[in-house]
Amino acid sequence: MPGVTQVQTTLNGEVINFLCEPRQSLLEVLRDVLGMTGTKEGCNDGNCGACTIILDGRIVDSCLVLGVEAEGRDITTIEGMASPEGLHPLQQSFLENAALQCGICTPGFLLASKSLLDQEPEADEGRIRHWLAGNLCRCTGYDKIVRAVLQVSKAK
Repeated sequence: MPGVTQVQTTLNGEVINFLCEPRQSLLEVLRDVLGMTGTKEGCNDGNCGACTIILDGRIVDSCLVLGVEAEGRDITTIEGMASPEGLHPLQQSFLENAALQCGICTPGFLLASKSLLDQEPEADEGRIRHWLAGNLCRCTGYDKIVRAVLQVSKAK
């Protein structure tokens, strides 16, 4: 394939290699090349947060990162959030609090929430709302989502 680049990265704890075109976004690579379809495409211009992933410990909109920029980096997608033992506490809390409906925004909200609680395990409601401001939801409103994150924060 002309014009492709080989990239080595760590995806959900596993070192992998993939080929991509230099112009392909990381979102396209995750979904179309690596089959990580839990990462959703919303606006494709960095405004909705549906494609949020954790890249080297920071949340980013994968639609704004090139696939080639993943070289040597550590990526966590929604597929890497649960463990063989079961759901992550945030995933369980989202279910218990009915903090999801259509599901397009849910992976981004979950990863953004995980990132926050990894850094600030006892984040309060104001901090949660501020942190999640880059993620948009058209179905639930935000109260159920905030309640779900707050429940996990209080449990820590």
